[in-house]
Amino acid sequence: MSAARPVINVYADSGKNVTSTVPLPAVFKAPIRPDIVNFVHTNMAKNKRQPHSVSAKAGEQTSAESWGTGRAVARIPRVNGSGTHRAGQAAFGNMCRGGRMFAPTK
Repeated sequence: MSAARPVINVYADSGKNVTSTVPLPAVFKAPIRPDIVNFVHTNMAKNKRQPHSVSAKAGEQTSAESWGTGRAVARIPRVNGSGTHRAGQAAFGNMCRGGRMFAPTK
């Protein structure tokens, strides 16, 4: 014989008088497992995350071309034009100032 389960009062809509009593379901007598509580909490918290990334065009919005070989400079693409400090600067590469990042986040 199993032990008697506790009974729960069932109240009316008004919340004043007890309409009946029912036995507490046996599942509520099971022990609480901290590992399952931690797992559920961790995964429920992941629902609040927001996506983040960089623009797909970041660092690539300039008209740069490689100067090729024979100029004693690296073959990284360089910004076209003249009359501005930006002209002739290296572009596009992840090692360049103002260039794109390596493996941009998606």
